Amino acid sequence: MQEIRFSTNQTRRLDEFLRKELPAKVFEVTAGSQTGDISNSKIRRLILAGAVQVNGRPVLRPAFELRGNSSILVRFEAEKFFYEKQPDDLKFEVSAADILFEDENLIFLNKPHRFPVEQTITGNRNNLHDSLVDFLWHRSPELRNPPYAGIMHRLDRETSGVILFTKSRSVNAAVSEMFQKHNLTKQYLAVVEDAKKGISLDVDSQFTVEMFMGRLTGKSQQGKWGQLSEARGGQYSKTDFRVLKRITVEGRPCLLIECTLYTGRTHQIRVHLASRGLPILGDELYGGSSASRMYLHAARLAFSLEGKTYDVTSSFNKFL
Repeated sequence: MQEIRFSTNQTRRLDEFLRKELPAKVFEVTAGSQTGDISNSKIRRLILAGAVQVNGRPVLRPAFELRGNSSILVRFEAEKFFYEKQPDDLKFEVSAADILFEDENLIFLNKPHRFPVEQTITGNRNNLHDSLVDFLWHRSPELRNPPYAGIMHRLDRETSGVILFTKSRSVNAAVSEMFQKHNLTKQYLAVVEDAKKGISLDVDSQFTVEMFMGRLTGKSQQGKWGQLSEARGGQYSKTDFRVLKRITVEGRPCLLIECTLYTGRTHQIRVHLASRGLPILGDELYGGSSASRMYLHAARLAFSLEGKTYDVTSSFNKFL
């Protein structure tokens, strides 16, 4: 998280002040990795997101007038702030067919690939959370306010498959604790190229990857994780892998691998497979070959909550 501070005695609208003063400061704190103008709409979204404080208090009005001596604090994550909507962002609306399971407290969706889970500071970006809220509201038009949908965990934009939202705040604490303590089963399916870089595995082969891992790139760069010692802030991670079968994907001989997580670190499966010379097909960040998508799919999420057992699966076939 980057922080930028200003002091001014100007009488001026907050958005106008930031429009003039922020670009140079951003260039400075990101060591020149971000250059150019910052649009009015981006500054407006920054303010509306609660990322700007004046004299120690959050200000959510772009037209707020600075008067007298003002101290301004701006907080932002460069990677998200400078993201611009990509032309291949998927257009998607939740429908009844996308619901894998639902009860009074929980709803499990079948997330498509190339679709973000939630809105970010970049704004104006289709996302799964907003689409789910719209679906639930249209299903219950008598509601005066948007229905609640709680985000309990996330999948990468490129990852498809099972994702859970809560429908009632009453279960949030229990669900959050379950994810934090990893009292659940999370299984993914990944496609890797067969015999890539001379490595070949037999069907039913099993292996485990354990390492301490953390973020390797700076905050102003694209996020990349990898092996990092515990002394440098790395966190323990462990994944079991099993080769299910040989398949052909996009004309390439590949292996379909089942991945069972014991921990939930960012990019864990992607990093673990790449560390064995088996990058996921389409995952160019970690050495995979170019493809129409990154072939990683959340296939199963199972747990017990308040005396009830949930075991929800999603087929990878529709996404292959």
